[in-house]
Amino acid sequence: MQTVRVELGDRSYPILIGPGVLAEVGDRLQQLRCARRVAVVSNTVVAPLYRARVEDSLRHAGFVPSAIDLPDGEEHKNFAWLTFLYDRMIDAGLERNSAVVALGGGVVGDMAGFAASTYLRGVPYVQVPTTLLAQVDSSVGGKTGVNHAAGKNLIGTFYQPRFVLVDTDTLKTLPRREFLAGLTEVIKYGVILDPELFALIERELKAILALDPRVLAEVIRVCCTLKAMVVSEDEREADYRAILNFGHTVGHALEALTEYKRYLHGEAVAVGMAFAARLSHARGYCSAEVVERIVQLLKRAGLPTEYPKDIASKPLALAIKADKKAAGDKIRFVCIDDIGQTRFDFMTAEEIAAFAGR
Repeated sequence: MQTVRVELGDRSYPILIGPGVLAEVGDRLQQLRCARRVAVVSNTVVAPLYRARVEDSLRHAGFVPSAIDLPDGEEHKNFAWLTFLYDRMIDAGLERNSAVVALGGGVVGDMAGFAASTYLRGVPYVQVPTTLLAQVDSSVGGKTGVNHAAGKNLIGTFYQPRFVLVDTDTLKTLPRREFLAGLTEVIKYGVILDPELFALIERELKAILALDPRVLAEVIRVCCTLKAMVVSEDEREADYRAILNFGHTVGHALEALTEYKRYLHGEAVAVGMAFAARLSHARGYCSAEVVERIVQLLKRAGLPTEYPKDIASKPLALAIKADKKAAGDKIRFVCIDDIGQTRFDFMTAEEIAAFAGR
């Protein structure tokens, strides 16, 4: 097992990475001196696979777990299901020091985290991510939220977990499409922060796609280390942390415009990353060779890279304006100068969307 720490003063916490760490949930939670009643929030896909293992660990440590299952899918990350979650937490008799365990992917983590941050004005929660995307990105950093009809994650909080448990064995049951979508965020970290990671992915992609445990564990560790570094420097995305939004401005817009049904989150972000790389070159920042490396790696990973022809620039601009990254009339758009080097370019939504027609 490897440990990465997110340094945030008295709210610092560990990320524990390795095979079989699901069995440690109970003992780790016991160290926090939480109340006996615990909620295990999962979804209808993940729960049959891993909830029993987590609940056994909790019971062995003296906890009384209550299961709360959400439907699978981004389209369910809304207030209706958030209300359901609150109702079940109340039914379970959760107290102010009762913990919420988020067992699943990004949707489960976002919703369970948001519920924990607001239930009784805040109860402890822990992240147990079971998808690659959640393991390397969404489970770390304390962003929680739900979607609104006007855009993705428009309602949310910054609320740090007490710890994150990344059990690499859970990737063995992850649907292939979900795994590939998660690779988008892995590639993103290489593009924006770490040329060595990017080169490692280029070199070891075959092993990663084959779920080689040695390579996967190293890639996840590096990504979590990079995310922890960024979060420690800028917890609430006042400035530097916004580099993590590379590819997300267009990606989030595509998700909203297709009602979260055409693309998985990572697939939409992959399109957004290719879009951002090409736009960076068009604005004179990165070379054509850099764009080619990024696009080719995304393609080799089985990810989409072309902007959809059936979505015009006008609705794209409107969707970008609704995104939470907008500030006045300008969008803080993440561009790249080179692999591992980023810059912000402040553009209108119309300027960004106009590039979609090229």
